[in-house]
Amino acid sequence: MRGPTGRRPRRRPALALLTTALLALVAGCSGAGALGAADGVETVTVAIVSNPQMEDAITLSPEFERENPGIRLRFVTLSENEARAKITASVATGGGEFDVVMISNYETPQWAQNGWLTDLEPLMAQTPGYDRADFLPTVRDALSYEGRMYSVPFYAESSFLMYRTDLFAQAGLTMPPQPTWPQVADAAARLDDRQRGGNTAGICLRGKPGWGEMMAPFNTVVNTFGGRWYDPQWNAQLTSPQFEQATQFYVDLARAHGIAGGSQAGFSECGTAFSQGNVAMWYDSTSAAGTVVNPEDSRVVGKVGFVPAPVVATPSSGWLYSWSLAIPKTSPRVDAAWKFMSWMTSKQYIQRVGTELGWESAPPGSRTSTYDNPQYQQAAGAFANTVRDAIVRANPQQPTVEPVPYQGVQFLRIPEFQDLGTRVSQQLSAAIAGQITPAEALEQSQEYATTVGESYQR
Repeated sequence: MRGPTGRRPRRRPALALLTTALLALVAGCSGAGALGAADGVETVTVAIVSNPQMEDAITLSPEFERENPGIRLRFVTLSENEARAKITASVATGGGEFDVVMISNYETPQWAQNGWLTDLEPLMAQTPGYDRADFLPTVRDALSYEGRMYSVPFYAESSFLMYRTDLFAQAGLTMPPQPTWPQVADAAARLDDRQRGGNTAGICLRGKPGWGEMMAPFNTVVNTFGGRWYDPQWNAQLTSPQFEQATQFYVDLARAHGIAGGSQAGFSECGTAFSQGNVAMWYDSTSAAGTVVNPEDSRVVGKVGFVPAPVVATPSSGWLYSWSLAIPKTSPRVDAAWKFMSWMTSKQYIQRVGTELGWESAPPGSRTSTYDNPQYQQAAGAFANTVRDAIVRANPQQPTVEPVPYQGVQFLRIPEFQDLGTRVSQQLSAAIAGQITPAEALEQSQEYATTVGESYQR
């Protein structure tokens, strides 16, 4: 999913309303940080999202505790949606439950502007060998506010197109090194064999509602078709010709050559369909690469090619997202929290994962040195450079053809987007399901976006 730097949103989020709405959620995890401080040992409470990369971190964390006997770690592992709600509630209200929180480039600049996060620049400067300059520049900028980093990346991702090289060869097709969306749609039609009695869909595109689900790939398609959510005066543009063209294209492609039940297909559903050999192409997160080449998870190992995100009117269209670690301003254990964060986001940690768990599991997209490592290149050579180039080429400041008043590629870096993006995605998902037309979906979505835009015009 999803980045920002430099320009600020024109106003701060409605903190009072947010605080009131989230108090109940905070209550659900209150007291989590009350442990520790016994016998001179500090307990650092870490709120993280449950995913394979974080499971690796938990597996290796006893090594950190052995190296730092004065610190104990307590992980609070949550699903992505639950983590976003509880971490936002805790940090926004100053609840103090967590010493380290896992957030992204969507939250970091906004929360830093609100004064909710600890400035990490002094801590990085006093940590020998941490090497701030080694972070990929676009990722570093996306996790900064006014040029200062307020979270550090654990891993980062962009988006790309995965395709079955064996099916392309059988059909006499060649994947261009930089495909366009019309070329992809043509290939999807030719490789979809379900009308001929087969079971291979042409392509999987997310249709599951959610600002972090279908909005992520959908927004990159809107951007490269030249669409935008707002003009520089915050007038909603969801019924502009470019936005309508992109929407019609996405819905038509998903309905005609996507997987069955496409309106409820998210990252996991598409990943399963592709890895089981039931889809010829899959456009999604670069974080999927490690799974589709892993023999334990995939039946298509050795049959997958990787190319940049398809384009139309822009030179590139891959998104930019990073899971990162931050210290809430309320934590009284800043030094201990940073010691763990710097351990987990260092070059040495990546080396440790590669050596102990396998280089295909090394956190991707965060550090330049990872891509200079011969062992990583050997393990991830099929996709490593494509992933790095996609992250470096992402342009959150100018995601589409015409100027916009917001930042972000697959999201808009404004507080309202979590709700706005989800509402619009529900309309688009209904269009993919055939319940309404794309035009009807955009007519309603334009009303949602107009209401948000007007709040920035006051």
